[in-house]
Parts: sequence; structure tokens; C-alpha cells
Amino acid sequence: MYCYHSGIAQVDQACGGFEAGTNILVLAPSMSNAEQLAYALIKPMSGEYSIVLSTNERAAEVIDYFKAAGSDKHFVGVIDAITKSSTPGIADTQRLMFVSSPTDLTGIGIKFSNMIETIFDGTFSEGETGLFPPPIRFCVNSISTLLMYRRLEVLYQFLHVLTAKLKKIEGLGVYLLNNESFDDKTISLIKQLMSGVIEVKMDAQGSYFRISGLNGATTDWMKYTIVKGQVTIQS
Repeated sequence: MYCYHSGIAQVDQACGGFEAGTNILVLAPSMSNAEQLAYALIKPMSGEYSIVLSTNERAAEVIDYFKAAGSDKHFVGVIDAITKSSTPGIADTQRLMFVSSPTDLTGIGIKFSNMIETIFDGTFSEGETGLFPPPIRFCVNSISTLLMYRRLEVLYQFLHVLTAKLKKIEGLGVYLLNNESFDDKTISLIKQLMSGVIEVKMDAQGSYFRISGLNGATTDWMKYTIVKGQVTIQS
């Protein structure tokens, strides 16, 4: 079975990489750089694809981030829940798809399935990677925004479908949630869908994360920096 590497030596040593079908919840406070951490974790390595569901940034901004991080844009797709509200006539492409707003969970699900299909049938990019099933990294940025528009019970069912699909296609899912904005019940319910958790915190000295439950691994807090999509652990 395929193994997804994080590109962070300390993480890959602790977890042995991420098994295919792994779903990870990133719990982070507001105004942290957890979004950059999540994108770093789903940055496609050679032979891989990445898909971002963006409820906070336009597709062009997401693609620019991955280009700056050295990723080939032909292997990065975005489901954009922002742009269509201001540009109703914008059309889908193979790698950029648009829904009317973050409330449209049905539309998001359809676009996600369509994008997965184009990867599997080889029409997503200009060249196939040769691996089957194709390794796909997926990020939801963010669950917090979706919870602002839909009830927890409805969103739970939506996430249940997404996480199950990621397991079925042997992908890797990363889901961002602001742990300051929601109660313990909400966080606990969403955790039930996940293979493990990455917690992020910040203080005057910098940013830190720790891992819990991924391949049975739990780490201490690790101080880190991110430059152009590359995560470095500080000693």
C-alpha cells in the first residue's frame, strides 16, 4: 500500500509516513500559520496529485502558493467556494472548479467526485504519473468556515462521505479546524472521523505543533518555521 511522506524528517520518523487512507484533523487557533502547515502536508511529491477545497481563498491564490512552493501546477486542483459569488460566469476547467458558496455542500461533493474521476482517467494533467491508484492528497480549508454556514449534524454527514471516499481511493486528507471557535462536543465529533490529530499553538517565541494518534505515534511539541512550503523543525 502507498505511503505518503510529509517531507518533515521528524514527522516521517515518528509516524513512518502516513498510510494510504489516512485523514488528519489540524486543530489550530486563529491567526496561526496552520493553513501553511496544512498546505505543506498536502504538497504533491513526484507522482502525486493534490486537491484543495478552499472556502477562504480564491483558486488563483491557492495555485500561487503551490507554485511558490515549487509544485507543478498541473498536478494541483482547487475547488473554489469563493470566486463564483463575485464572478458568476466563471467556468470550470479540469483543475479549477467553482461552487456558488460554502453552503453548497452538494455542489462541493459533486466537484470533488468529478475532479477525482479526471485524475483516475488520466485527463486531469498533461501527463499521467503511472501509479495506480493515483496518490491524491486533499485539504479542506476550512471546516471552521463550513460550520459557519451549515449545522454540525449536516456537516458531519458531509465530512463522513469525504473521509470515507479518501479511504476508498487510498488518498490522504487534511482538514483545518479553529479550536478556539467551537466547543468540545463539536471538536470531539469531528475527531471521530479522523485517523489522528495535529495540534498547532503559538506563543511569543514562535509556532509549534504536535501529533497525536497517527499510526499510534504521539510527539512532543515541535517548534517550526515554514518558508516557501518547506517546514523546518527548530532544535
